[in-house]
Amino acid sequence: MAFAPMGPEASFFEVLEQHRASLLAGLRRGAGQPCGAGAGTHLASRFEDSVGLQMVSHCTTRKIKSDSPKSVKNFALILKILSMIYKLVQSNTYATKRDIYYTDSQLFGNQTVVDNIINDISCMLKVPRRCLHILSTSKGLIAGNLRYIEEDGTKVNCSCATAVAVPSNIQGIQNLITDAKFLLIVEKDATFQRLLDDNFCNKMAPCIMVTGKGVPDLNTRLLVKKLWDTFHIPIFTLVDADPHGIEIMCIYKYGSMSMSFEAHNLTVPAIRWLGLLPSDIKRLNVPKDTLIPLTKRDQMKLDSILKRPYITCQPFWRKEMEIMADSKMKAEIQALSFLSSDYLSRVYLPNKLRFGGWI
Repeated sequence: MAFAPMGPEASFFEVLEQHRASLLAGLRRGAGQPCGAGAGTHLASRFEDSVGLQMVSHCTTRKIKSDSPKSVKNFALILKILSMIYKLVQSNTYATKRDIYYTDSQLFGNQTVVDNIINDISCMLKVPRRCLHILSTSKGLIAGNLRYIEEDGTKVNCSCATAVAVPSNIQGIQNLITDAKFLLIVEKDATFQRLLDDNFCNKMAPCIMVTGKGVPDLNTRLLVKKLWDTFHIPIFTLVDADPHGIEIMCIYKYGSMSMSFEAHNLTVPAIRWLGLLPSDIKRLNVPKDTLIPLTKRDQMKLDSILKRPYITCQPFWRKEMEIMADSKMKAEIQALSFLSSDYLSRVYLPNKLRFGGWI
């Protein structure tokens, strides 16, 4: 055993073990047939339930010419960044996107220009960004039953009282060790910190918690993918019962249009929605004065998600979103604290995990 067990008795995890067995059986069957298709403004993608949104080979392309007044600057910037990438690969060193921007901030103008060019180069060369020796700055956190060694030999133990920052070079971490029965992705840092304060990782041990602090950065998504590929443990999301929370969950599970060319390295379609479900709001009699009316922007986001190809493969998700649309209300995870201050960690999550309350 890598860690001393401190959590519930073995019978608590029976349903989780059954779920894991069904996930492994699905992997052995090689499940994953296309379930629909979608198109972006300059990237075409198709949806496959074993991969998520991935770019198709006949997608629309853009031409950037050195002799065109409209694209000459962009062409020059691409060459400059390609030159920097060449030097990084040759010297076997790494840089962040922020580092590249600050080599000539006046030339690039803003960080978004650099980010877009790096994505274009990665897509054009059909290689992950880390193969270009360009790393993203991590903002995510991880805690719980996990140990690993970073590329420089640093030993990391995530089972301490405080969370550990997600590494910048996920490809470089090795010797991952865990006994975790599940991985919980928490949308917001505030909720993540509250669960840490409530000693959730020890009470539900062995388990792992991760947060991307909202929309996840690349490294947090890479880490979740690496943990899935290495251990094949059930992965659940805990997000607000609102369109923004659902969008974040979809990024972890199915990916995004902008990174569809790297879907195989980023998406985990085995992820399940644990909470907060719109149906939970009524079931638990969450006080109405803690709910928030959907804005017009929320309704547009919800309509957009409902039209996505992967929702046809998720009838239970669709039903939950229709409940939200019909009620015209949303709720944050913190709404559960009106039932009791520790209701989330003491009652809601343990019951969900024990009795299979995910979709």
